[in-house]
Amino acid sequence: MNQLLSAFGIDWHLLLINVINFGLLLLALWYFLYGPIVRTLEARRQKVAQSVIDADLAAERLAEIEASRADTLAAAGREADDVLSRARKAALEKERLQLAEGEAAAARIVAEAEAEGREAKARAIAESREEVARLVVLGAEKVIQERV
Repeated sequence: MNQLLSAFGIDWHLLLINVINFGLLLLALWYFLYGPIVRTLEARRQKVAQSVIDADLAAERLAEIEASRADTLAAAGREADDVLSRARKAALEKERLQLAEGEAAAARIVAEAEAEGREAKARAIAESREEVARLVVLGAEKVIQERV
């Protein structure tokens, strides 16, 4: 084997030293370069995976919030419709009450006006009777004075 290596011009001592140097270099590179790079890449991979998980959770949470918001808006709409309906009913009831009060007041005013009209008529008739009676008395006095 020694003759074979010598035929090719290879010194087996140098070859062995070079193999050992290459092994040491490979070991040093593995320890100082490859290991930290692999750890850094693994840490980044985990961060990316965690980011994807967090993004999925955020999307789910957003969907829940949107659903909750839609439910809240629907409930608020129903409540607003209910409040509006009650307000309309209250306004109609108040309008009916005011209309009834107005009609009652109008009827009372008409009744008072009719009563005042009857009283005025009765006074006018009474005054007319008094005037007629006075005129009759005056006329009778004149006739009596002319005959006397």
